[in-house]
Amino acid sequence: MEFKEVIKERFSCKKYSDRQVEKEALEAILNAGRLAPTAKNLQGQHIYVLQKEEDLAKIDGATPCRYGAPTVLVVTYSRTNCFTYPGGKYTSTAEDGAIVATHMILAAADEGVNSCWLNAFDPDALHAALELNEDEAIVMCMDLGYAAEGAAPLANHDSRKPLEETVTYR
Repeated sequence: MEFKEVIKERFSCKKYSDRQVEKEALEAILNAGRLAPTAKNLQGQHIYVLQKEEDLAKIDGATPCRYGAPTVLVVTYSRTNCFTYPGGKYTSTAEDGAIVATHMILAAADEGVNSCWLNAFDPDALHAALELNEDEAIVMCMDLGYAAEGAAPLANHDSRKPLEETVTYR
């Protein structure tokens, strides 16, 4: 699919079939995350692929937003393997993880796999439930799967502000 089509057609899926994502498609999605740019190329992200019922139950316990997806990716970043901006106040952690996640979401669409960015959860509680390393922080979770019959974009999917409202030339 052409990139312009991918970014236009992709939507946040809210209803999944039970069809599992094929290994080749999943690896293409994960590889897109691996290729994403990170500050100083430190690659502090780590992605957990959750497909076992016991792990998916932990996601369900943290958020109502799995929507039946058979795979959930949990994108984390290292609190210590990151770039610290001049001034020492901010690090690249959250945006590095967000870039990785965005690459994977777009790669999923290109592979014909539906996705949804999940952020309606308590990251600390999910961190504990998944027994993650203390150095890791969760950026987001991502549903992956194939849309169930009747799944469609939300009604406001195509509603976008004019460019003039979101961009300022100076």
